[in-house]
Amino acid sequence: MSDDGGISDLFVIGGGINGCGIARDAAGRGLSVVLAEKGDLASATSSASTKLFHGGLRYLEYFEFRLVKEALAEREVLLRAMPHISWPMRFVLPLSPDMRFPADTPAAKVLSRTLPWLKGRRPAWMIRAGLAAYDRLGGRQILPGTKKLDLDNDPAGQALKPGFHAAFEYSDCWVQDSRLVVLNARDAEARGATILPRTTVLSAEPRAGLWRLRVRNAQGKEETRVARVLVNAAGPWVGDVATGIVRSNSPAKVRLVRGSHIVTRRLFDHDRAYFLQGPDGRIVFAIPYEDDFTLIGTTDADHTDPDIRPECTPEEEAYLCRFVSDYFKVPVTEADIVWRYSGVRPLYDDGARSATAATRDYVLNLERTGGAAVLHVFGGKITTYRRLAEHALDKIAGVLDHTGTAWTAGAALPGGDFPVGDVADQIATLQSAYPFLDAGWARRLFRAYGTEAHAILGEAQSPGDLGQDFGATLTGREVAWLMDREYARTVEDVLWRRSKLGLRLGPDKVALLRSWMKARSAG
Repeated sequence: MSDDGGISDLFVIGGGINGCGIARDAAGRGLSVVLAEKGDLASATSSASTKLFHGGLRYLEYFEFRLVKEALAEREVLLRAMPHISWPMRFVLPLSPDMRFPADTPAAKVLSRTLPWLKGRRPAWMIRAGLAAYDRLGGRQILPGTKKLDLDNDPAGQALKPGFHAAFEYSDCWVQDSRLVVLNARDAEARGATILPRTTVLSAEPRAGLWRLRVRNAQGKEETRVARVLVNAAGPWVGDVATGIVRSNSPAKVRLVRGSHIVTRRLFDHDRAYFLQGPDGRIVFAIPYEDDFTLIGTTDADHTDPDIRPECTPEEEAYLCRFVSDYFKVPVTEADIVWRYSGVRPLYDDGARSATAATRDYVLNLERTGGAAVLHVFGGKITTYRRLAEHALDKIAGVLDHTGTAWTAGAALPGGDFPVGDVADQIATLQSAYPFLDAGWARRLFRAYGTEAHAILGEAQSPGDLGQDFGATLTGREVAWLMDREYARTVEDVLWRRSKLGLRLGPDKVALLRSWMKARSAG
């Protein structure tokens, strides 16, 4: 028995998007669920993505049609469930005479044999064919389709160097990745799950078909938990949990790939993103970010140890600056960078020769260790987290007496209970209810909290009613909500995961916030 006297159906290790997505799905089916995360929710890979719900246009070159089709279909399912933290975005793909496949893609190998005169180039007709498939594979209903642009007359061409005359424009979606994780955790908890951030799993022993786990909680106290099924969704540490905690009989096939990003001053004056192709065959995105900035990424580099904190190296920084400078009129330099971040993707090791070529698909491995069932989660991408969770519950169905039926496709996340097309009206309604909010403040609150922004603001009649002013529209009322309802405990939780206000607050305001949170936690 566990210290709290119960046996849960599932014990999930890992508070990233896959772990929280599985916990939410399982709890909504009536299963008893406990989730443990050794740090803050979304503190690793799930807060270090390129922040897109996308099909993965470049994955077509690797013939990953199943993954692309599933991801494309999911974009609109997810958009309907969270129209506050996700929204449509148009991507501009400038055409260049020197666009190339990575040499190790299956598509490049086929073309080199059948059309050797291409010499690795991606001609416009081939890109258009890929985009046509992209438009059709996922059953698109909300997002507009591909069109061709005249860059000599379109605003998207103004930021680019002379010589780029045409482009294709297509659709994908933006998402606030860390908030996605937290909202899944909150919804799981509302449906009965126990969410335990800052809780480390020390050991897992199979006994009589059950797992007996020893954990250290956020207060440093050790306790025992018992579960029928263990889910290893530890992200970059999935291999360590498999071999060190669970002592799996199967080898852990995980490949750690580091992806680095830089954030610069705003590079262009429109709300579309760029899909840029390099002479090395790789692609990089340049995306409008937090109103005043541009997000640029990502790189692909093998990473040896999940315990080594990933950082954007000087070489990666220089590569990204050089890459986008080949496209934009005004070169991007180190002086333009205001923030850097890097994450480790725990990909399934399919034996690919390069990190870029490694599959982004997910693999779910269910095994019995000492008579107890454990599900290992390898790979995946943020766009397919909901389908991954459904497939995980399908796998577990053979172990548990019941796993219920799939339900998440039509269920809104907290704050997302309004139609996709009503965002502007919802923001206007918020500003009308609270006239002291300026347009930027109202938009930021609604894009973070959706309809729950009204609950945060409560009966406030002025900014003074919201408590301590930390700057950049962050107030004591909002921070209290994050601490009480969204598991935030540190300044980093608030400024770099629940929000990106760390881009705007100076050291004095950060220190004030730290003192305020410490005093509130102690009180």
